[in-house]
Amino acid sequence: MAPMEVEKDEVVETAPKLGGIEEVTMHPLVLLSAADHYHRVARGTRKRVVGVLLGTVSKGVVDCTNSFAVPFEEDSRNADVFYLDHNYLENMLAMFRKVNAKERVVGFYSTGPQIRSNDLRIHDIVQRFLPSSTPVPPVFCIIDIRPDRQSMPTTSYKVVEEVSTKNGQRQVQLTFSHVPCQMGAMEAEEVGVEHLLRDINDPTVSTVASLINGKMAGLTTLTEKLVECKDYLESCVKGDQKVNPDIVANLQTILNLLPNLNTEEMVRSILIKTNDMHMAIYLSALIRSVIAIHDLINNKIHYGEETGEEKKEDEKKEGGKAERLGSKSN
Repeated sequence: MAPMEVEKDEVVETAPKLGGIEEVTMHPLVLLSAADHYHRVARGTRKRVVGVLLGTVSKGVVDCTNSFAVPFEEDSRNADVFYLDHNYLENMLAMFRKVNAKERVVGFYSTGPQIRSNDLRIHDIVQRFLPSSTPVPPVFCIIDIRPDRQSMPTTSYKVVEEVSTKNGQRQVQLTFSHVPCQMGAMEAEEVGVEHLLRDINDPTVSTVASLINGKMAGLTTLTEKLVECKDYLESCVKGDQKVNPDIVANLQTILNLLPNLNTEEMVRSILIKTNDMHMAIYLSALIRSVIAIHDLINNKIHYGEETGEEKKEDEKKEGGKAERLGSKSN
């Protein structure tokens, strides 16, 4: 990887704002409520919906267990103009406190699918509803409700202070920084999700087909990540985006971990493995064809015997009728 140049008179430092957030755990109930909110309000449009996340915070881990929708509108022409119903948010928060006092405001979600310019202002509004004793600021989660998305539908961010020194002047501005996000569920939620998936599961799809679909989904996600890395590096080379040493170091580590596929032993082992797999597929197809032909022959023999017995019975009946008619005429 070619080294990237950074201006000598520009120093960028990123520091977390207030308490540190190490990880965000998203529960299935939040995803279901966000998808229902979008389909009720903005389905078939290019609008997005915004809601408040409820949960708990422990040792830098934000656990989002519940959420509720908030009336939200924004001007498509001017991104700085938006409306968020504060009174509705206060009333809903008071009612949720009566149900579960442990849950508090931990952040807000949006259906994105990208960060908008007014998300920092929404972050400031939501931060007013946090308890005064908490040192952890609210998190921002983008929930992508598009059905064709194969990767994880949630992306989490926290607000950090970016301090840049250029031409001897220090500039401080707030920006979003990515936070690792994972899915988590309690036992009751797992049971509910399993019941929902029973209606979605297609029994006609074989295990091999599901495995192939999983491999294709993984390759699609890998392609998206590689394209994202390529776009980031190109923007850094052009000067459109500042170089982050941590990201560049991680990319270099990934490239160093790639195996060398040009060795003769590696090529030979891959060919042997591929030939073995193709042989197993060929034998399975051949056995399946033989079994199908065997079943077809058995069916023909079985139905042929039945038709032969039916013909004999019909001939006996006709012969009996003829004898009766002859006896009557005599």
